[in-house]
Order: sequence, then C-alpha cells, then structure tokens
Amino acid sequence: MANSLTVKDKTIHVGDMLKIYYKFKEKDKLKQQIFSGILIAIKGSGLNKMFTVRKGTKDKVGVERIFPMNSPYIDKIVIVKKGKVRRAKLYFIRNLSEGELRQRFS
Repeated sequence: MANSLTVKDKTIHVGDMLKIYYKFKEKDKLKQQIFSGILIAIKGSGLNKMFTVRKGTKDKVGVERIFPMNSPYIDKIVIVKKGKVRRAKLYFIRNLSEGELRQRFS
C-alpha cells in the first residue's frame, strides 16, 4: 500500500489537505475548477495509479473524487496542509462528523 505519490513534481501523502486545479471541457470552452479536500487513498500501480480526495460541502454531504495520476486535465496541485496519519487508507473519515473531522485534522 502506498502512502505517498508524486504528481506534477509534487510529492503528496495520505492525510494531506490538497487543492487540485483541474480543467474540463464545457461545449467548446476549456474551463478550470478547484477541488479541495483530504487525500484519503492512493491505489493502483504504474500508469494506473489513482488517488482519492474527499471534501465536505456546506450541506454536510461528503464528496469524493478519484483522479488518475497521469491525467492531462490536472493543471496543478497545491498542498494546503501536511497531514500526519498512521494509515495508508483513511476510509474511516467517511463516518466522521464535520466537528470530529476538524478536531482530528486541524
């Protein structure tokens, strides 16, 4: 199980708070959007490596997004805060409330 990954010359670890700038196509325009959250898992090997980022919304609904490591649509990754965790996969975060999440990761 992997605890770290190098994407776009950035080494990211499980538990880090990230801002991922990614591009998407809407009709004929290429737009950019930011997805910010906690890196909860890294899976796969070689060119099939992917990472999962989870964020909480205003309505207290969790949103997870899986990004391929070699995606041309990822523009850049910014590490907002380094995390210190003892697990390779942080799936237990799905069951935490917003207050418990802030208490553990702030």
